[in-house]
Amino acid sequence: MTSDLPPYDSFLLVSFGGPEGPDDVMPFLENVLRGKRVPRERMLEVAEHYKRFGGASPINEQNRDLLKVIKAEFERVGIKLPIYWGNRNWDPLLPDTIGQMRDDGRKRALAFFTSMFSCYSGCRQYRENIMAAREQVGPDAPLIEKVRMGFNHPRFIEVMTKNLQQSIGALGNSAAESVVLYTAHSIPISMAENCDYEKQLRETCRLVSDACGVSQWDLVYQSRSGPPQQPWLEPDICDSIKANDDKKKLESLVIVPIGFISDHMEVMFDLDEEAAQVCQERGIRMERARTVGVAPGFAEMIGSLVQERLELRQDRAAVGDLGPWHDVCPQDCCLYTPQRPPAVGDGRPSSGRPANT
Repeated sequence: MTSDLPPYDSFLLVSFGGPEGPDDVMPFLENVLRGKRVPRERMLEVAEHYKRFGGASPINEQNRDLLKVIKAEFERVGIKLPIYWGNRNWDPLLPDTIGQMRDDGRKRALAFFTSMFSCYSGCRQYRENIMAAREQVGPDAPLIEKVRMGFNHPRFIEVMTKNLQQSIGALGNSAAESVVLYTAHSIPISMAENCDYEKQLRETCRLVSDACGVSQWDLVYQSRSGPPQQPWLEPDICDSIKANDDKKKLESLVIVPIGFISDHMEVMFDLDEEAAQVCQERGIRMERARTVGVAPGFAEMIGSLVQERLELRQDRAAVGDLGPWHDVCPQDCCLYTPQRPPAVGDGRPSSGRPANT
């Protein structure tokens, strides 16, 4: 940190965004998919998912709820930073939010991304979005620095441990006999090879499993959206359920959406509907664990990450083998430069994966 930087004077929650009504769905998806090699048939398929839920994603409302608990936590621990919120793909868009921060006289902000694991679309792309938005706002746009990834923060592990224990209890099982599949959003292999996404995910799964006393667990993936010829992380959640059941009849199963912080569209559709249907067809009793959502422990984690930066703490909370993640991303962190066709869309800024919606 150089001494000539202004002090931190604000906090920015950065998220993906989602449609809030039927008329938003197609423009939103066109914005998300601009520049990505995703077949139009896949976009129309995802649009049908939204129609099943009234044309709206729950992610924006969940972020509004998260903002409330962050505000309460800041007040509890004495963090005196005004709170802002900006999205990659839908209102409130980052350029609008950063413009408001400039108008409010903000000079330097700490940001928390609603993504707990490092990869291009979960970290570097958000930083690129912020850079592009700051350029759009102009030379007086505030500096914005992200807090570190909290995948192994003790508060996050505690919340997810409790959620898994509740699901195990709902099935009437012991931890020792429980079969658990942790799931996260699949990403292209070419993206995974340039980041620590898998390593961080497996560490979190191990920490939660050990805390619960679960030994029968695996990490699987969901929601892939690229062209069929492009390899993505596997196995798929539904394929894994079938394979496990074929190998040894599953009586029950707990699915833990470890890679997601809220019960947004992909959790609701891919797990609560598709994976649940596979289990129902095979006579498998299934419980889907809750995401961290607005649990007090999760808000405490966010407050802790902010405080350690404000106070330049050396004792940064982390459990497990990987230690506290870096505050400042290395220059080559999470690089991903796929070949993309010419962009098409509705003219709104930014792009991203068809995920976290």
